[in-house]
Amino acid sequence: MIWNPRYECMDREEMRALQLTRLKETLNRVYQRVPFYRDRFDSCGVKPSDLEKLEDISKFPFTVKNHLRDNYPYGLFTLPLKQVVRLHASSGTTGKPIVVGYSRKDLETWVELVARMVTLAGVTSEDIAQVSFGYGLFTGAFGLHYGLERVGATVVPASSGNSEKQIMFMKDFGTTALVGTPSYCLHLAEVAVEMGIDPASLPLRLGLLGSEAWSEKMRTQLEKAWGMKATDNYGLSEVMGPGPSGECGHNNGMHIAEDHFLFEVIDPETGASLDYGQEGEIVITTLTKEAMPLVRYRTRDISVLYPDRCVCGRTTTRMRKVTGRTDDMLIISGVNVFPSQIESVLMSIEDIAPHYQIVVDKKGFLDYIEVHVEPVPERFTGQFRDLQVLEEKVRRKLYSVLSLSARVRLLEPKSLERSTGKAKRVIDKRSKGGVQD
Repeated sequence: MIWNPRYECMDREEMRALQLTRLKETLNRVYQRVPFYRDRFDSCGVKPSDLEKLEDISKFPFTVKNHLRDNYPYGLFTLPLKQVVRLHASSGTTGKPIVVGYSRKDLETWVELVARMVTLAGVTSEDIAQVSFGYGLFTGAFGLHYGLERVGATVVPASSGNSEKQIMFMKDFGTTALVGTPSYCLHLAEVAVEMGIDPASLPLRLGLLGSEAWSEKMRTQLEKAWGMKATDNYGLSEVMGPGPSGECGHNNGMHIAEDHFLFEVIDPETGASLDYGQEGEIVITTLTKEAMPLVRYRTRDISVLYPDRCVCGRTTTRMRKVTGRTDDMLIISGVNVFPSQIESVLMSIEDIAPHYQIVVDKKGFLDYIEVHVEPVPERFTGQFRDLQVLEEKVRRKLYSVLSLSARVRLLEPKSLERSTGKAKRVIDKRSKGGVQD
């Protein structure tokens, strides 16, 4: 099923023409109404009139997260506050949050795009969808909520936390679609088992998971635990929230809502534009946002874009699952390590539970990495020799992927903190930065 065939199956040249028209409007809008953008463009010697084709976007400067913080709270708005009907904010862990404003039209667009996204995943009006994101300034819960209602699904606004009650709702209400972070959905499966309920016995058939990077190995774990199809979706508060892209049932990459967003891939070191099929940092320009358009926003997310038609019939460009962020790459003794690489290794070991934490520290002048994991309860014998064997197994597998010797620390089952939102996977003790999301 396709929610909006007109745009999701649009001819590529027609889509590019639409994007160009909307991009010109956006550049003019921010230049005329936002002093920050006018100054940025002028300092780089570019004007909106310099955009003659889509590729000309590379002439314009990037927007980064610090620019949004520096203009807190309303400095990037293009509308007077009386025309802004909703405010959301990012879940930043330090300093002021990133504030995002929505006009009434922006909210209508958001609902439309989430309706497309959940339809991509397979949600219909027959589904009962449980939203386990936290409601509040975070965009995830409200975004999915109204989009699910638009397609006619019955929405259970469970919010996050109170995991036993989440399982009770799923059992009693007959939840068929679950919205949440992948790590929390894994935790809910664990809670169900503790309650004496086989997660796979519940009527859940779809997982709409996002808000954190997760590996294909974790997808396998989730689908096995719940007996459901787990789909990925992508969005960020700064450009709208959930809705910019999501997977169809073929898991062939996330379809981008190209009529509303221009996605680019750049070399994160040089800022140079990369071609389709090349891995780099995703950069997003909003094409229809009224209250707070963004031009060339550097997401720090690492992915690849594919322009070919999907077997589902949609013609929109697709993006690969995000494998990590440029700012969460760890450099350990000169070796580049992404947490997603470690996750993929751990998820492939049957004796290890799907929960982990990475601790990075320095001994003398040398960096080291320590991976904290739990054995599955049935493998936790408490015998020192058994633990040694399992630790060595994990260590060998990590070395084969990372080409780096990592310390492995086995903890008692269920001793690692479970998160109701984004899991805190990395603790870097080498600087004052502390915990990374």
